[in-house]
Amino acid sequence: MNALTMQVESLLRLGVFLCLFGILAVCEVYFPRRKLNFSKPQRWLSNISISILNTALARTVIPFAGVAGALLAQEKNLGMFTLLSLPAWLEFVLFLLLFDLVIYFQHRLFHAVPPLWKLHRMHHTDPDYDVTTGNRFHPVSILLSSLIKFALILVTGPQISAVIVAELLLNATSMFNHSNIRIPQKIDRWLRLLIVTPDMHRVHHSTDNVEHNHNFGFNFPWWDRLFTTYKAQPQAGHDMMEIGISGFQDTGSTHLFSILAQPFQK
Repeated sequence: MNALTMQVESLLRLGVFLCLFGILAVCEVYFPRRKLNFSKPQRWLSNISISILNTALARTVIPFAGVAGALLAQEKNLGMFTLLSLPAWLEFVLFLLLFDLVIYFQHRLFHAVPPLWKLHRMHHTDPDYDVTTGNRFHPVSILLSSLIKFALILVTGPQISAVIVAELLLNATSMFNHSNIRIPQKIDRWLRLLIVTPDMHRVHHSTDNVEHNHNFGFNFPWWDRLFTTYKAQPQAGHDMMEIGISGFQDTGSTHLFSILAQPFQK
């Protein structure tokens, strides 16, 4: 039963990923927010290859994270939700909020600690910004993130369905808020009250050091407002702002092996 649950979760994640990726990729063609400056086929090949590598590595090295961790917590009767005996719907909502809050602080941690920043920096060195940027993370940072999620699951003891939805939301919103889609300002202004929009998160990918230390949220926008890391717009405007990290704005940042080697470069 446990193996079946994990298999269903994997197929569900793959299905949602492929469907949403296809929709966003088409929208980027017809409703682009910014002009891309680098070879799209080269960038996509590298970024998608990294995503495939990360998925395979996480499943092989840390197979107990995610749903497997929730199954373990359930079998061993672990976690604070077991002690609190809250209604199922409240446990579900609380875990989604806690999960996103932990991801928010994890993101800030990866910016604040130099060795972690070198790993996370690879995500920021994408010289363009589109749906594939949301899957461009160094494999070591993915493994560390998986361990943090596993610890959260053991501490909280959530429902399996809550873990699945949390992971699906994280993957979906990461692709959405990194997409190169033009959303009318009036809609964006209201939408970013509920979820992180592409215009909101794009500020975080500015070459400006101040701007890329704002807007850390992935799913929900409330943490940035609550912890004073929210910045509404880039100073230069979205059309003129520079994307990436100074010193990594060349074609080397679009090739797979150069990207994977970046954490070991100055």
